[in-house]
Amino acid sequence: MKVNSGEGNAVLIGELARRTGVSPRLLRYYEDQGLIGARRGANGYRTYDEGAVTTVRQIRALLAAGLSTEVIRTVLPCAEGEEPQLELCPELVATLHRELAAMDEAIASMRRTRAALAGYVPPGG
Repeated sequence: MKVNSGEGNAVLIGELARRTGVSPRLLRYYEDQGLIGARRGANGYRTYDEGAVTTVRQIRALLAAGLSTEVIRTVLPCAEGEEPQLELCPELVATLHRELAAMDEAIASMRRTRAALAGYVPPGG
């Protein structure tokens, strides 16, 4: 989990949601999954540091790439920038290769299923 350093301005969950386009509910989910960290103010409100904006954008990009939150938790320490760019250590490369292989198998399975279903439809109809 990317831990908030306490540096910079504190951002409340509503502000983080506004700046990232991610709902507060989803931000709490990311926190529960160990993807972002929050501090609690004296009033009990969650506060995040400025870096959380980038981290949430990284999470969104990695989710869009088809990674699960479990895999993202292992990838985030290697992520830099909002795109993000990944520092490809051998462990990360192995993880990404496993994910690609799983996606390839899912695609092949869907093609087989589609072919089976298409067999029930008359040609041209």
